[in-house]
Amino acid sequence: MAGKEKDQKGLTYKDAGVDIDKAARALEEMKEKVRSTFIPGVAHEQGSFGGIFDLEQAGLGKGVLVASTDGVGTKVRLAQKMRRYDTVGRDLANHCVNDILVQGARPLFFLDYIAMGNLEAHVLQGLLEGLVQGCRSNGMALLGGETAEMPGLYQKGDFDLVGTIVGIVPGGKVITGREIRPGDRILGLPSSGLHTNGYSLAQKVLFGVGRLRPEDSARGLGRSVGEALLAVHRSYLHAVLPLLDKFSIHGMAHITGGGIPDNLPRILPAGCRARIDTTKAPRPAIFDLIVEMGGIRREEAYRVFNMGFGFLLVLPPEEEKAVLKDLKKRGEEAFPCGEILEGEKGVELSF
Repeated sequence: MAGKEKDQKGLTYKDAGVDIDKAARALEEMKEKVRSTFIPGVAHEQGSFGGIFDLEQAGLGKGVLVASTDGVGTKVRLAQKMRRYDTVGRDLANHCVNDILVQGARPLFFLDYIAMGNLEAHVLQGLLEGLVQGCRSNGMALLGGETAEMPGLYQKGDFDLVGTIVGIVPGGKVITGREIRPGDRILGLPSSGLHTNGYSLAQKVLFGVGRLRPEDSARGLGRSVGEALLAVHRSYLHAVLPLLDKFSIHGMAHITGGGIPDNLPRILPAGCRARIDTTKAPRPAIFDLIVEMGGIRREEAYRVFNMGFGFLLVLPPEEEKAVLKDLKKRGEEAFPCGEILEGEKGVELSF
């Protein structure tokens, strides 16, 4: 009886302590106050993946900069449990690169913020090693940062990891999604796993409900549960950047917190609606394990997790085959997964 009840209701992100809607409402209420800080050069709408600053509009020369700040969330708790610190540094660098890539930006430099209860040298060195690897692989400089030691605020062994990225749009052509039209096609690039979102719910399900340990194995994973969860967030820079000079990419979306339903609409213009076939993505087995063990409704799963969709490209239908061919030639497993329809801005998911 208890099992049936769990299947009907299912665990949600809110059950794990994360309320996406509450955060969105709070941010919406602050929009106008944030807008009051804008100076000449700010050239983006709030809610974009990265903030855009046009140097020419500010009278500072030519060039368009894109900046973003993010963290790796409660994935740091898993890194702490497994005493593996380099992977989350790579996660952070790659995540931030993808966020500005959406607007056509190439990364220039990165700044980190590491907070701890009491400084532990091996933890700090592990985190920085990951950041160095992530920055090197994306061709950007680790320009500086801040290490904060705050006993009493963080417990012994706790830490947080946040970063800020600044990139430049070559030629100043920012990709905003304004060129998206009904009839456009949507291509997906696969994720390597959870990336950096949904870990509060994933850990509640696997280590709470399922009573698994990070070192345990599970059907279909081919590695331990902890290793599957720590899989590094992919960077899509080297896959996507070459496309921007060859093809008419109308829009891109990095599928992070909020999944496809919250991230894809961020780039859709009025009058455009997206339809996504969820069966097209090669879904890592860790997602099925979490969904089944937690009795999570699929609608909730696709809003919390990327579910195999790491990055989306929106492009004219006549260029779809050529883009797929180009990606395949470079070893990328892209897949057609949807289209743009006429209608109210939003996303339809077919299962």
